[in-house]
Amino acid sequence: MKKLLLSFSLVLAFASAQAQNLYSYNFDNPTASLPTDGWVRTNQSTSASTTLWTVASYAAVTVSATVQALPFQNQAYTTGQTCPPPNGQDATPNKFALVNFTSTSSTAATGATISNWLISPIVTVDNGDVISFYTRLGKFSATGTASFPDNLQLRMSTNGAFTTDPAGGPTNVGDYTEVLVDVNPALDLTSYPTSWEQFTYIVTGLTGPTDVKLAFRYFVTDGGSNGNNSDIIGLDTFSVDRPLSTDSFFKGNFAATPNPANDVLNITNHSNIAVNAIQITDMNGRVVKEVKGMTSQINVSELNAGVYFLKVSTDQGTGTTKIIKK
Repeated sequence: MKKLLLSFSLVLAFASAQAQNLYSYNFDNPTASLPTDGWVRTNQSTSASTTLWTVASYAAVTVSATVQALPFQNQAYTTGQTCPPPNGQDATPNKFALVNFTSTSSTAATGATISNWLISPIVTVDNGDVISFYTRLGKFSATGTASFPDNLQLRMSTNGAFTTDPAGGPTNVGDYTEVLVDVNPALDLTSYPTSWEQFTYIVTGLTGPTDVKLAFRYFVTDGGSNGNNSDIIGLDTFSVDRPLSTDSFFKGNFAATPNPANDVLNITNHSNIAVNAIQITDMNGRVVKEVKGMTSQINVSELNAGVYFLKVSTDQGTGTTKIIKK
């Protein structure tokens, strides 16, 4: 199965006055700025090519056929139309990072394993801090179905400056043994978002403030030019934030009942605080429900059984609590 890569020149809504931003990176500068800004790139794929994570640098093109002219556009352009450079999450052209199936030079009919890493500078985090980013597929599909599945992991090392980075091939993860977020681990054709979507992770399990490094791993088996998986993905608006209040703020102002919930989760606003938004995220950090403003009920009947986080954002603070869906 041959893939063709179109060849052309190639901060978080959660953050507010109620949260301290610990680190943010929006990929606004050219690729050459990544190492000077403290980012490490390493391609550990099978038959690794010279392809690394880059910052987009597309130029506008005039379409010569009725096809999508550039990746990361959410529409097809007809012959003679000008296709502009694609936008990042903040609607600014070319302000996002990307990586693709050319990470491996293998042409094997059975494909190869892609493991291409983008590693952050050191960030000091503590329990309750919120790590977030936006990602999306790069190819347009009117049906929302990918032609070739992709996968992105967010991993963490708690060894700070002493972190061992991955080396020696696609199975080695160095000290990044903890997977925080896994986008489309099953490599299906519908689970990776086709437009910019935010994923979040709430830090837990630390003994106190810890120097960590965070790594994005483009990880696809059976990938490459002849593989059944891997195409192109984008990454944008990476942020680490510390809410000034989370669980205590929620308990002091709100209640969520019943918990565990089966069909409907009732939300009580004890203090009558103006609510900006309510979110439910799963354990992988994916936002599965979002309501703007205050609501007294959220239907959770279609959610799978398990543990989720309920976050209520207000001008006076942000509260988070754990909920269980039966």
